[in-house]
Amino acid sequence: MKRLFSRLLTRLGRRAARAPVTLQLTSVPANTPAGATIYLTGSVNGWTTDDPACAFSFDPGTGSYFLTLPPGRGTLDYKFCRGSWATIETDAENRAVPNRRYLYGQGPRVVAQQVLNWEDQGGIIPPRQHSASPNVHILSPEFAMPQLRRTRRVWVYLPPGYAEGASRYPVLYLQDGQNVFDQYTSFAGEWGVDETLDALAARGQDLGGCLVVAVDNSSQHRLAEYSPWRNPRTGRGGEGGQYVDFLVDTLKPYIDHHYRTRPGRETTGILGSSMGGLLATYAALRYPAVFGRVGVFSPAYWFAGPALLGYLKQQKPRPDTRWYFVCGAQEGPSMAPLMTAVHDALGAAGVPGTNLSCQVLADGQHAEWFWQREFAAAYRWLFADLPTAASPSATTLG
Repeated sequence: MKRLFSRLLTRLGRRAARAPVTLQLTSVPANTPAGATIYLTGSVNGWTTDDPACAFSFDPGTGSYFLTLPPGRGTLDYKFCRGSWATIETDAENRAVPNRRYLYGQGPRVVAQQVLNWEDQGGIIPPRQHSASPNVHILSPEFAMPQLRRTRRVWVYLPPGYAEGASRYPVLYLQDGQNVFDQYTSFAGEWGVDETLDALAARGQDLGGCLVVAVDNSSQHRLAEYSPWRNPRTGRGGEGGQYVDFLVDTLKPYIDHHYRTRPGRETTGILGSSMGGLLATYAALRYPAVFGRVGVFSPAYWFAGPALLGYLKQQKPRPDTRWYFVCGAQEGPSMAPLMTAVHDALGAAGVPGTNLSCQVLADGQHAEWFWQREFAAAYRWLFADLPTAASPSATTLG
């Protein structure tokens, strides 16, 4: 399967060889720092903000910046930045701009564009309102991660009625926490997980409720932490094992001790998008006795797909783990085929079809609005077979 995965990547690359594209930045803000490197961040590189392979070159003869992308097929979504989300491009009034889009094979081979502002250089940033529900709180702005010798902000969502009741609840662990609940802290829009679960509860469709624990990413260490394998092109990755150990050995015991949870594997899930989807897949394979529900949104399997499939052959998945896969058909040429390859490998390893859901949606994009829209369906499918919230006597704290 690992060899087949590599051949699939090669075949996709050959099919795309007819459609190279060069991006030309004809104008950047006058206050762009001297010597600054401008990068493309987008679906082509897992939204990495400082990917050396997506750095522009400056041509003093024309005064323009140029980047020739690897051959591609399908849709490319992207933005420009100077190496971090804090330096992302904005509009003339320093407000967030939507993703740029290019259709391989249908657009010009040279695309001339302009950057109007950088968020950190564009003057007063228009205030964004907090949008987190009252039942969301920050567990700690600097929760210790001893496995990585770092700290990280951790959020907790409590289901409606938690404070007044005595029931215990399943727990779902999410990555990229700053984008999960609050538009104020998000860098590309929020998932609105709290609003979604609140709305389901109001309609009696929340399956008894769920705690959600969301861990912020570190822009600097995100690629390293979300993959245990290093990607040869980017040179990033390699700390996914320590990050998952943090979730299992440090964060989960704390959550189970301080909140009314149902700590068993059948009531513990993990979910992520893009690199977070890769991380969630790995976590469930590494710790099958901990995570029994796995949500995988638009996974960045391009980053470490062959290694992941090799690991899947070594770490046989439990057949009673439930897996939910979803991506958009417009997310690039490799997204759906690679996601389907992992889905199929799980089936071949013994996971029955009743515990596998895999969807490729025609309008789906690599964006928070898409993952926000699909969260309710994923949550309800993943936890649909559970009985409702347990009474205090039904389980003990972990």
